[in-house]
Amino acid sequence: MLQYIFKLPNWLLIKISGKKLIEIGKRALHPPYQLLLKLNENAAVDYDSITPEEFRSAFSQDIVPKKLPKDITWKDHEIGVDGGSIKIREYQPPVAEDKSPALVYFHGGGWVIGDVDSHHELTANLCKKLGVKVFSVDYRLSPEYKFPIPLNDCNTAFDWILNNAEDLGIDSERLSVGGDSAGGNLSACLCLLRKSESRSMPKSQLLIYPVTNLASMETDSYEQCEEGFYLSKKSMEWFREHYLNSIEERTNPLCSPLLAENLIDHPPAVITTAGFDPLRDEGYEYSEKLKEYGVSVSYIEYPGYIHGFASMGFIPGTDEALDELCAELSRHI
Repeated sequence: MLQYIFKLPNWLLIKISGKKLIEIGKRALHPPYQLLLKLNENAAVDYDSITPEEFRSAFSQDIVPKKLPKDITWKDHEIGVDGGSIKIREYQPPVAEDKSPALVYFHGGGWVIGDVDSHHELTANLCKKLGVKVFSVDYRLSPEYKFPIPLNDCNTAFDWILNNAEDLGIDSERLSVGGDSAGGNLSACLCLLRKSESRSMPKSQLLIYPVTNLASMETDSYEQCEEGFYLSKKSMEWFREHYLNSIEERTNPLCSPLLAENLIDHPPAVITTAGFDPLRDEGYEYSEKLKEYGVSVSYIEYPGYIHGFASMGFIPGTDEALDELCAELSRHI
């Protein structure tokens, strides 16, 4: 039912929201998001009291039923990691060349919530649009597993896929990484980690509204979008507290890739941000820093969108945005 409501004329969506069109400078909020935010007003989270378990429960209940593309199949693998095991979900497109490129994907959720199921629709759509296999990694979550465990899980998963490329039917030299929000952070940090250890690097990186600086939340976008646009400054502080072990870790480049001293020879990057997102400015700043070190970057801002838009397939415009991002990534994989 909701998907039909959001397809109503924009003027009507604005009227139903009970407010004038929300604008920040020259950016105007996409009317379907304005209505969505209005509908979610009563679902505000009290970050002073909520526990990770309560947040995960509420998050899983909020997930809209999945609408998967046709002809995409998937299966799960269980792999060993330091101190346990994790799941990797492999997505197969309807037609794929032998030894094709592949994308290793890390879901968002502030390192605390989310899993391969919460991002099932998004990763299946990426598989369909890219026409390559996608491997979604169910890394362990904080605060039970704080930094660097989620990053190490992602790195171990990348190695497992790399080492089993022949059996998986993919080209080990064309293995890219990607993720949204915290997953974008993990993707960028994985590149830093592997570069520092002189290990095989991803072919390219897809960073969807990534977290790039946990040391500072003082950008213009944090000020403009401090609250009321799905992701808030308060929520980012809550996620950061649960992910990191200490204040000192905030400036570690493996937590805050924007603070890295050297990004030479990092993989080509496709980076996207949303205009009404506290993370907008740090995503843009990371794209500019990569360019300073000679990295090929495609940067796209969706000025009227909010954080999390890639997983909101029920909102008009999302599918076209994913088409654009996948077209850009296809140039590099």
